[in-house]
Amino acid sequence: MVSVGNTEDDLGKMEACDLVIEAVLERLDVKQSLFERLEKICKPGTIVASNTSGLRIHDMVQGRGESFRKNFLVMHFFNPVRYMKLLELVAGPETDPAAMERVRRFGEDVLGKGIVFGKDTPNFIGNRIGVHAMMSTIHMMLEEGLSPEDVDNITGVPMGHPKSASFRTADMVGLDTFVHVASNCYASLPNDEERAVFEVPAFIKTMTERKILGDKTKGGFYKKAGKDVATFDPQTLDYRAKGGDEAIAKLTKSISKIEDPRERVKKLVTDESKAGKFAWRVIARSLAYSARRLGEITDDPKAVDDAMKWGYNWELGPFETWDALGFVETLDRMKKDGIALPAWVETMKEKGATGFYRDGAAWDFQKNEYVGRKVDPRYATLTVLRKGAAVLKNDGAEAWDLGDGVLGLTFKTKANSLDPDVINLLGQSVERAERDFRAMVIANEGDHFSVGANLFLVAMAAGNKEWEQLRAMVKGLHTNMQKVKYSTVPVVAAPYGMTLGGGLEVCLPCAGVQAAAETYAGLVEVGVGLIPGGAGTLNMLWRALESIPEGVAANVLEYVTNVFKNIALAKVATSAVEAKAFGYFRWNDGVSFERGRQLTEAKARAIGLAEAGYHPPTPRTYVLPGDSGIATMSMMVDTLVAGGYASEHDAKIARKLAVVLNGGPGGASREITEQEILDLECEAFVSLCGEPKTQERMQYMLMNNKPLRN
Repeated sequence: MVSVGNTEDDLGKMEACDLVIEAVLERLDVKQSLFERLEKICKPGTIVASNTSGLRIHDMVQGRGESFRKNFLVMHFFNPVRYMKLLELVAGPETDPAAMERVRRFGEDVLGKGIVFGKDTPNFIGNRIGVHAMMSTIHMMLEEGLSPEDVDNITGVPMGHPKSASFRTADMVGLDTFVHVASNCYASLPNDEERAVFEVPAFIKTMTERKILGDKTKGGFYKKAGKDVATFDPQTLDYRAKGGDEAIAKLTKSISKIEDPRERVKKLVTDESKAGKFAWRVIARSLAYSARRLGEITDDPKAVDDAMKWGYNWELGPFETWDALGFVETLDRMKKDGIALPAWVETMKEKGATGFYRDGAAWDFQKNEYVGRKVDPRYATLTVLRKGAAVLKNDGAEAWDLGDGVLGLTFKTKANSLDPDVINLLGQSVERAERDFRAMVIANEGDHFSVGANLFLVAMAAGNKEWEQLRAMVKGLHTNMQKVKYSTVPVVAAPYGMTLGGGLEVCLPCAGVQAAAETYAGLVEVGVGLIPGGAGTLNMLWRALESIPEGVAANVLEYVTNVFKNIALAKVATSAVEAKAFGYFRWNDGVSFERGRQLTEAKARAIGLAEAGYHPPTPRTYVLPGDSGIATMSMMVDTLVAGGYASEHDAKIARKLAVVLNGGPGGASREITEQEILDLECEAFVSLCGEPKTQERMQYMLMNNKPLRN
C-alpha cells in the first residue's frame, strides 16, 4: 500500500521504516538538510538510500555519524520506475556490505528489478554510457549534415535500440532532464578524455530556453502539426515538415526486418552507404568509450551491458554488440580508424580471446582471463529447461518436457495468435500431460503472450461464407478449452504483455495463472465486431459465480452484468493486479514482478498444485437471469446508443452477448448447462461473422491494426 505524505508533517513516520529512499531536489544542500533530519528520526540499522544520479555519496553524507554512513547508499531507479527494469546500486566508502546485500535482495526479489553495481562516479553506469552515446550521435549529426529523422532511422531498430531511437527518446524523457544529466557530466568530469562530447550543442540550449522540452510541452525535436509531424531543424531553429533522406529510410527499413539483433546491427555497420558509415562511427565510439570506462564506473562488462538493456531498452549492450560484430574484426577496424582503446583489449586478442563472453563466462579485464559466472536458476529460460526433443509439435506450437514432471506448451505463430494448429496441440498436450506428466505450463516467448485468435483466418472464412468451417473452429476451441479446465493434472498459464481475446481465453480455464506484473488482459472481440468464441463467456461466468455454492438461491444479475460490461466495453486491465479486480485472474493467482523469473515461478506453481493433491473442478449448471437480464442489458445498450457512445452495430453485438450471458430467454426458468452456454456463444459468434459491418471491422483491423467504429 502507498500512502501520501510530506516532509514537513509526516517525516516522523520514517521512524518505523527499515528502508528510506529520498528523491528530493537534485541539490546537495537540500539533500544534506534532509539527511540531517532523517538521522535524528530513523531507528538504528535503517538503510537510507538516495535516488540521485549525479551527486557523490562522499558529499551527501558530510556531517553524518558513523552509523548513518554505514547504512547509506545510492538506489538509482530509471524512469518510469514501473516499466524500467534497471536499478543501479552504489556503495559509499563506508557502506556496510550487509546493507548492500539487504537492498539487493529487496530490489531483486520484491521489486523485480535488474541490479547492477556501479561505482561512485558521476551518473554511474547507465547514464554515463547512454548520454555519451546520445551526445556523440548529436555532434556527429551536426558534423555530417544529417537530419534528426535520418539519425532516428539509423539509431533505432537497425542498431538494436528502441523504435524511439535518439531524438524521440529525448522527447519522452524531456530535454530539460537530458540537458541536466549531460551538463552534470560535463561539469563533473574534467579528466574525461571525451568531456567535450557532453557539451550541449547551441541549438538544444535554444530549445530549452524557449521551453521546447519534448512531450511534456507538446513539442520537442518533433511535434504534432495537425495530422502531420513537424521536426525542429537544428539549422533554422524552427519547425519544418518531417522529411529525411529517402535512401537512408529505405535501407534502415529493410534492415529493421531482420529478426536477430546481432545480424541486424552487423548488416548495418558493414553497409557502405552513408547510413552504414554513420552507424559505424556512432557504434565504434560508444564501444571504445565503454571499454575505457571499465575500472572507473564498474569492474564488470556485464554490468554495462545490463545497464543499457534494462535502463535504455537496448537489445544488446555495448560488449554484446562488439561480440556480435566479431571481436577481432571490430578491434582491428577501430585501430585502423585511429580509435583509442585500453591496453587490456589488446591483451585479450593476444591471449586468443574470441569475445567478451564465451560458454557462460565473461572476460575479466583485471585477471586477463575468462571467469565463470554464477547462474541464478530462477532465471532459467525455456531453452534451458527443455529436455530432449519436443514431446509434441506442429507448425503452430510445441510441447516440451520441462523436467520435474512438467510439460510445457509454447505457441510459435505470429504474435502467438491462436490458429487451428495451436488449438489442436493445446488439447493434445493436455491429454499427454494427463498420461505422462503431473502438471502442465503454457509459457510463450516473444513480446506478447498472445494477441488472440488468427483474425485473418476468421475474416477469410467469413468472407467466403464458410459458416460450417467457422462453427467447427469455434467448437474445436470449446472442446480444447474444456480439456484444459477439466484436466486431471493442473494446467498453469504464464501470461505477460498483450494477453487479449483468445489469449485470455486460454488462461481462463487454467487451474492457476502466474502472470507477469505487466500483463494487459481483456476480451476485446467487440472491436472486430464479434464476441468471445473460445469459451470466454462461459468461463468469465464461471469465474464470477464460482464463489456461490451450487444450489444456493442468489440474485446473480449484478455478477452477470459486471461480466457483460467487461466484455461489451472491451475493458483491458493495465496490470496483472487490475486483471484480478476485473475477474480475469483469481485473487490467489501469482504475479511475477520479474519477467525473467516468470517461467520458473509458473512451473513451481504447477508443481505446488500437483503436490497438494490437485483435483479438477466439477462441472456445474447455472441459473441465470434470462429474459429480465437480457432486457436490463438491452436498456443499458440503448442508453449508450442514444448518447452517441455506441453505434447500432455495437448494440447488435452487445445484445447477442447479453443473450449468451443470461442463458438465453429461458435462462431463469431452469438450470443451464455449460454446453448450452457454449452453444449460445458459438451461434452468436458465427452469426456475427455474417454481418457486413463485422466483416468491415475485421478487414479494417487487419489493414490498419486499429479498430473501426461503424
